[in-house]
Amino acid sequence: MEERVEASGYLLALATYNAHVYASQLQARAIIVTGSAAEGVCDFYSDLDMIVYYDTLPSEEELLQACEYNQGQERKLMGPRGEDEVGETYLVRGVECQFGHTTIKAWERDMATVLEQLDVTSPLQKALSGMLDALPLHGEQLVRDWQARLALYPTSLAEAMVRHYLSFFPLWGLQERLASRDATIWTYQILVETAQSLLGVLAGLNRRYYSSFQFKRTRRFVAQLPIAPVQFADRLEAIFHSQPLTSVLQVEALVQETVALVELHMPQIDTTRVRARIGWRQPAWQP
Repeated sequence: MEERVEASGYLLALATYNAHVYASQLQARAIIVTGSAAEGVCDFYSDLDMIVYYDTLPSEEELLQACEYNQGQERKLMGPRGEDEVGETYLVRGVECQFGHTTIKAWERDMATVLEQLDVTSPLQKALSGMLDALPLHGEQLVRDWQARLALYPTSLAEAMVRHYLSFFPLWGLQERLASRDATIWTYQILVETAQSLLGVLAGLNRRYYSSFQFKRTRRFVAQLPIAPVQFADRLEAIFHSQPLTSVLQVEALVQETVALVELHMPQIDTTRVRARIGWRQPAWQP
């Protein structure tokens, strides 16, 4: 706990220092710190995630100058530069600092992709979740306006999330044949996909932004889901620490309980197909 407090405090102070550079040198409209530093759960391996918003994206030359002013070292771009956004990473005082630079227009377009166009699989949901937990370091009113908009999670998005993720391969029905087929890798692949779908369904039921992209801090996320199977985090973790034949039965139980929650809280969602697979077992044939 002491390490988290010390590391988080140090990274927040460093974020404030970084923010001053971009606010004064590049006329940023808003700057946030997100990720573990904003949530106060850092350790001494954590990097620092910041996003800077502009009316017009700075040129590469301007970003290089800001990095130099910030005494940054080992700068690298995080992918190709776009018309409205670019990412970079460099070291400041030995800490890896990752900066996302984007225009306000692009960010608000990204929000609309999820909130209005109902893109339920986009990694943008991770960015939206991050914005809700973000700490504004510059342009606070603009950031608070975005957070207020994101807090109004649309019912249409919640239903779209549940419909999309309410699909599970019935691995439990193949348990008798798995042991003799040396299928450990495939079994765990399906278990991971099922776990991700369970989280997606529960995210929709609880109106939480969710993306399987680089998904971390499972317990913290599950703690924010009042609608969930009993001891969901512990049971989900146990799936990956049990024997495969046990795991498939454990995941079947979680699917069954999650489907029951959908039927209780979103009765407008058709669960007929997925419920028909619960309890199914593939019969052996006789010559």
